[in-house]
Amino acid sequence: MTFLELAEQVLKDEKRPLTANEIWTLATEKGYDKQLNSEGKTPWQTLYAQIYVSAKDNPKTPFAKTDSRPKKFYLKSLATQIDLTDIETLEPEIPTIRKNKFEYLEKDLHPLLTYFSYYHLRCYTNTINHSHSPKKEFGEWVHPDIVGCYFPFDEWKNEVYDLSSSIGNTTIKLFSFELKRELSFSNLRESFFQTVSNSSWANESYLVAAYISKEQEFRDELSRLSTSFGIGVIQLNIEDPDSSEIVFPGTYRENLDWETINKLTMNTDFKEFISTVKIDITSKKIHKKEYDTIHEPDKLKLKND
Repeated sequence: MTFLELAEQVLKDEKRPLTANEIWTLATEKGYDKQLNSEGKTPWQTLYAQIYVSAKDNPKTPFAKTDSRPKKFYLKSLATQIDLTDIETLEPEIPTIRKNKFEYLEKDLHPLLTYFSYYHLRCYTNTINHSHSPKKEFGEWVHPDIVGCYFPFDEWKNEVYDLSSSIGNTTIKLFSFELKRELSFSNLRESFFQTVSNSSWANESYLVAAYISKEQEFRDELSRLSTSFGIGVIQLNIEDPDSSEIVFPGTYRENLDWETINKLTMNTDFKEFISTVKIDITSKKIHKKEYDTIHEPDKLKLKND
């Protein structure tokens, strides 16, 4: 059973709009998850990404989505049997954003990604300033834009974390992000392979943009690249940060690339990040002031012309 088949079966059983989390909860209660051919760490995120993209971009999809927050999904074939009061009938067309038509810079997106990373990936981030590296030591594609760390002791009981540490498994998770204002065919390959070059050292890597082309051919190629290289894709919503989403989840890599991490410590920002993470792990206390500031949503909204 695929994720989409699982979702379709749950929605057929329930005959009502459901969020991705509700679909996953019901699927586990019904035992459908045992038929799922997946070993991912966060299957509910994969489920959301696949249903959302299918409902939004595939005209032959059996799924439709509501215009509410959070998004809910239902089957088109059952539309006459359920309450469709807040169902959107047409997906609003997003105009193509041309280069040099942004009212914001790439750096203006950093606080939005910091916000999203904290609330949706449960990680603390640091911005990496490329000017803080010796130019002679680095090529063009070496620096990630933002790095982050998830600390298990932020959620685990002390006894559980102590046991995990005693057997050499602290289970922290390091993230690396490459940030762009837009993603389209004009910059897809350059942006994607820049992310592969800059971010493959981490446990999870993401290519992040405020605008992502909706062309089906583009989405298919983006999906193929994401699956092939394990790079996730995040779309930031500049007007409503809470509606930002993981379009394609990143693949978790258990082993870190220590050689690349060592090379990146030539950048003073990255070196300080690694030092702070080590201190926080040792003390079992997160020194939040050492990471990027997490702003309130109303201070993050950006406008495009």
